[in-house]
Formats: sequence, C-alpha cells, structure tokens
Amino acid sequence: MNDSERHAALSGALPAGLQAAIVDLDGTMVDTLGDFSATLDRMLQALALPSLPASAVVDMVGKGSEHLIRSVLARVGADPARYDAAWDSYQHHYRLVNGRHSQVYPGVTDGLHALRARGMALACLTNKPTAFAVELLRLKGLDGFFSQVFGGDAFPRKKPDPLPLLATCAALGTEPARTLMLGDSSNDAQAARAAGCPVVLVTYGYNHGQPVRAVDADGWVESLVEVAALL
Repeated sequence: MNDSERHAALSGALPAGLQAAIVDLDGTMVDTLGDFSATLDRMLQALALPSLPASAVVDMVGKGSEHLIRSVLARVGADPARYDAAWDSYQHHYRLVNGRHSQVYPGVTDGLHALRARGMALACLTNKPTAFAVELLRLKGLDGFFSQVFGGDAFPRKKPDPLPLLATCAALGTEPARTLMLGDSSNDAQAARAAGCPVVLVTYGYNHGQPVRAVDADGWVESLVEVAALL
C-alpha cells in the first residue's frame, strides 16, 4: 500500500467530528529507551545485580514502573523481595537521568502543531509517573501543547484499563467517541477500544517486542505529522 492509499484507508476509518487527542509519551512522542536503560544500569549496580542490555529492556517498557522493575528483577534472577529496594533506587536514579538520554521522534513537534491548528484539544496520558512525565515534556519543549498531563500514578488503574482514558476525556470535556488516542502499543489500543475512543498507532514505538500492525487499531502512521492530514 502506497502513502496515498494508506492515508485514504485510514481517513475512512476515523470518525468525523473529532475534537481532541490523547497522546502517549514513551515510544510515541519521545524515544526514552536510553533513559530507561541508564536508570536500570544504575539501579542494578546499586543492588549488586547483573546488568541488562537495552535490547532486553525495550520489551518490558510501557506498562508502568512497577511492571518494569519486577520484570527486570525476574530477568536477572533476583529475589522478588528486593522489589522495595529496587523501587527506591530506580526512582532516585530516574529523577537524575530523566531526559538526558532520550530524543523526540521526528515529526512529533510538527504533528502536535498541526493538531492544535485543527482546533484539537490535547492531553498527554502515559504510564510513566506524572512528575517524570511533566519534567520530560518540559525538557523536550513539548509541555506547551497539552492542557492536561496524566501519568500512571494519576488514577487507580493504568492503561490498558480504560479508566485513564475515560478520566482524561472527562478532564478535556470531550466524549470518548470524539477523542482520538495516539499511541505505540497494544496497551494504548486496548484501553482505547474499551473506552470507546478511536485509536491510531505509530509504527516506530516499542509495543513489547510485538508487531504493531498486528494490534487492533483504526490505523497506523509512520509519523505524527500524518495524523492531522487524516482528520
């Protein structure tokens, strides 16, 4: 399928009258694998545990810090009882590392400008802790695009549960059916489907090591710049 055919197919899949977009952070707007890897290296060193390559970390990203830390401890064969110490170390080191080894994906800034120019209200919804998300957006010059920023600790449940999307829609003052979810993984798609939001996924993110085009979504884009042209 060429670019024009892909755009036509996706445009037909999206409902008319979209008023807002909820945008994921890690793997969608910012490539944060370097931050995760550097933080985990420091955490594992502090706990005298074996290190992990970035290629092993990428498949664990996207389900929140708790899941990431537990997965890493299991991967290196550590006693699960060391979780509390690992959590404290991870939080300390991530605060120091946040944004230092990450890059905004190409097309993100132009894509967000284009969505705002279309009159779309924007919120950032991520499973990353809210304080880290707010700081990362600020460091990367993306904070001014969003009227709302919610992290994985903002609600009782995280994506792929629909609660965070429904609560974000309420904060935006929009109906789920008129609020587009933009993400990179099955977490985003499952949450959107359950909440009643249309969903488009980027093709360059993490998605737990699985092919993103196999995920149930309304479409896929290679850059956020493509999204505004489809509305």
